[in-house]
Amino acid sequence: MKYIAEIDVMPQKEILDPQGKAVKLGLHNLHIDSVGDVRIGKHIRLEVEAETEDKAKEIVDTACRRLLANLIMEEFTFTLQAQQS
Repeated sequence: MKYIAEIDVMPQKEILDPQGKAVKLGLHNLHIDSVGDVRIGKHIRLEVEAETEDKAKEIVDTACRRLLANLIMEEFTFTLQAQQS
């Protein structure tokens, strides 16, 4: 069965985010002052072939831990949805 994983990788809260700070400054320069903190991350979409949903979750978790996220500086979350045939 095919599954679609939607993965979000974000800097850990304790880590400075220079991209987020630059965007916040840019918004301020555009007189958009109602925005609080800005954090920049990445969104990844994977199509996974697996026998079960649990196996698909295991594959995605392994991919995130080993390749997609730097666990020293980043954290990740993901959702998994069965793809309709």
